[in-house]
Amino acid sequence: VRAALNAHAETALEQGAMAGLPGSSVPLLDINGTRTDGSITLRTANAKALGATQVVVSQIPRQGALTLDDCKKAAADFNRFGVAMAKHGIRFAYHPHGFEFVKHADGTLFDELLRLTDPTLVDFQMDVFWFYHGGGDPVTYLEKHPSRFTTLHLKDMRKGEPAGITTGRAPNQTSVALGIGQLDFRAILRAAAKAGVKRYYIEDESPYAPFQVPVSQAYLRAVRF
Repeated sequence: VRAALNAHAETALEQGAMAGLPGSSVPLLDINGTRTDGSITLRTANAKALGATQVVVSQIPRQGALTLDDCKKAAADFNRFGVAMAKHGIRFAYHPHGFEFVKHADGTLFDELLRLTDPTLVDFQMDVFWFYHGGGDPVTYLEKHPSRFTTLHLKDMRKGEPAGITTGRAPNQTSVALGIGQLDFRAILRAAAKAGVKRYYIEDESPYAPFQVPVSQAYLRAVRF
């Protein structure tokens, strides 16, 4: 179970009520949008009140395409957030959305994020759909940086959709049930297991999610890797 901090819920009590989770414990708290400029004290308090052991941010403030300066500022912020949250036994993580795969030097700006963030303070949550959409290979990154990715969002991409797009946006209809799209989930799950990924979340943003999620669940029960 994970909770996403609603843009209108400032406190853990408000968040719990809006999510229908008052008194519940969740291992992971997502902070939606670009709320990373807010109070770290409040974010940490929310996470502790909900019983979360990890806080995930899913955006980087920017104007247009991500730049190296955006990346450097984000990395510095993430390291600072990691220090603040570690004092309370909470891990900080960032969830890429594909726009970080802008080409830079011999790699991408996401490679710079990996290089500039302290692995003792900052984890990453891999959404395999957004990695692939942005031009990243989930298996390659899991194999090359096995300790950096602690959680995975499992989501497949409709066949025929282009990849290598760094807008960080895609129509919701491109999200399909696991095992019927483009991604090689046997290879991804195998690499993730070797990399020591701790938690996996099915995420389906399609308007047909109520029908697709059971298909994804059945696939994960049956798949062998």
